Amino acid sequence: MTTNIMVSLGGNAILKHSDKGTAEEQLENTRKTSDVIVKLLKNDYHIALTHGNGPQVGDILLVYDRSKETIPPMPLDVCVAQTQGMIGYMLQISLQNSLKNSGIEKSVVSIITQTMVHQEDPLLQKPSKPIGPFYTALEASKCREETDWTIIEDSGRGYRRVVPSPLPIGFVEQYSIKSLFDSGDIVIAAGGGGIPVIEKEDGNFYGIEAVVDKDHTAALLASLLNTEILLILTDVDRVAINYGKPDQEDLNRLTLDEAKKYLNLGFFPSGNMGPKIESTIDFLENGGKKVIITSIENVFDALEGVAGTTITPN
Repeated sequence: MTTNIMVSLGGNAILKHSDKGTAEEQLENTRKTSDVIVKLLKNDYHIALTHGNGPQVGDILLVYDRSKETIPPMPLDVCVAQTQGMIGYMLQISLQNSLKNSGIEKSVVSIITQTMVHQEDPLLQKPSKPIGPFYTALEASKCREETDWTIIEDSGRGYRRVVPSPLPIGFVEQYSIKSLFDSGDIVIAAGGGGIPVIEKEDGNFYGIEAVVDKDHTAALLASLLNTEILLILTDVDRVAINYGKPDQEDLNRLTLDEAKKYLNLGFFPSGNMGPKIESTIDFLENGGKKVIITSIENVFDALEGVAGTTITPN
């Protein structure tokens, strides 16, 4: 019996911390990731994919920043669209080749996805998500004078632009995504959290300078597609409380209530595991059966319940 699964790929599935960021490196990483995805197909999982874009959109913003005297910089929503096309292509060609080499006939399609956010979302008034390059204090001061950016000091490493991170409420292309998924295609959608858009009173959509959290987007997309499992692949093997401290405790299994308790107690920081746990809660409360958080290396053991962190309604 086939099980529907939403796979959310972390950045290290495409670009590892030790990589320089070349196309060759990213294609090699997506090739390895694609081999894992195809193995999941062979184990009777029907898959939809979403992915992060943090390193890639940061690089694009840096390129525009360095060449702004000759090339007009693009707004953030356009930059997110650029990363969706780039990463979508890399995943498509890698998956197509892995499928062919495995003798599997299946279509792969990536959709440039617009993620709707509410224009009255209070988070739009609270820029908090760091993006793009680091600046010196002098450069930051100049940026403030020349733009309407919000720039803050980032953990002693320099100054960075911060943008709002509103919650997703739907997708402009959601009917196309669901139709393709239900027909049996492997769908890649809402990369980087999706291109943030708001619907105004005239009924038209407008892109905004914001970043939608990819984990919240993955949970919403998983609920839309009625997948039983949300598989969040990240750069740690398991969820932990007191992470990085002498009393760190790895968590193999959690219930929905336990996840809420640990989140409310502050064990999962907003800049790290917090959004993944919030997304887990949203998905399970919307009828999802199971969330698994693990690294790509431990996928199959995690699906068997002997690795990673499994979170269930009870």
